[in-house]
Amino acid sequence: MLIYLKKNLLAIVCIAMVFTACKKNSSDEPTTPPVTNNNKGIQLATDAKFGSVLTDKDGKTLYFFSSDAAGTPTCTGGCETLWPFYYSADASTDLKLNKAEVGEVTRADGRKQSTYRGYPLYYFASDAAAGEIKGDGVGGIWFVAKPDYSLMLANAQLIGANGKSYTSAYIEGTGNTKYFTDAFGRTLYAFGPDKNGINTYTKGTTQEGIWPVYQSEVLNLPSVITKADVGVITVATIGKKQLTYKGWPLYYFASDTKRGDNKGITVGGIGTVWPYVSTTTTVAPAP
Repeated sequence: MLIYLKKNLLAIVCIAMVFTACKKNSSDEPTTPPVTNNNKGIQLATDAKFGSVLTDKDGKTLYFFSSDAAGTPTCTGGCETLWPFYYSADASTDLKLNKAEVGEVTRADGRKQSTYRGYPLYYFASDAAAGEIKGDGVGGIWFVAKPDYSLMLANAQLIGANGKSYTSAYIEGTGNTKYFTDAFGRTLYAFGPDKNGINTYTKGTTQEGIWPVYQSEVLNLPSVITKADVGVITVATIGKKQLTYKGWPLYYFASDTKRGDNKGITVGGIGTVWPYVSTTTTVAPAP
């Protein structure tokens, strides 16, 4: 009986030793180290719906504000609660980003804000996590920041070459108007006598020097612009491509010397010869 008890006790001790060894070994197994985020500055991310978009170093989406087309931040006060501005003093570590198009601006209160192509950058407070894009299209004036827009929208006061302010109906007065610009905030115009898909203005370099054609491929567009409305024609007289919207060839005005200028609306008549272009522009007439 004593021998039996000794054998059982020895077996129990062995089992306990094996269990202890197994427990020790399991705790000694290597664990996966936490992922270190070495990103700095503005980054590029790919979204299934929007394609290439700008984010901060942690993947939070950034936005453009149409009212900032002139390059000056206009989202202040209570606006900042919903649209906090973004700033990073660090240069971008993303090798795919064009660093020359990244900059910064000083806000009216002295704080700095990062910019891309001159547009101040913002977050949307309702984007709770990295990768969310809930702010695009809000009010028709907030759009996800992208590196490759063919067109952008401005939401600003019209001020003609005569120095007078106009409403969207070309009546003297104040109030913002939504109209198209290029990706750098330069105003785009249509030429009243043009036909659908036909530039009737540019006869050569003289005309091109006053009203340059807007050269661009159809890349990406703000979500309020229908891609089928945008096209490209060839202007044979100068051998250049020109972007069109609803058939209207698009032009710059050379006297718009800085982004945000829209002086061309009063040239040749108020809003008749060189009107601004917007989503409400009607289709160009057939030839």
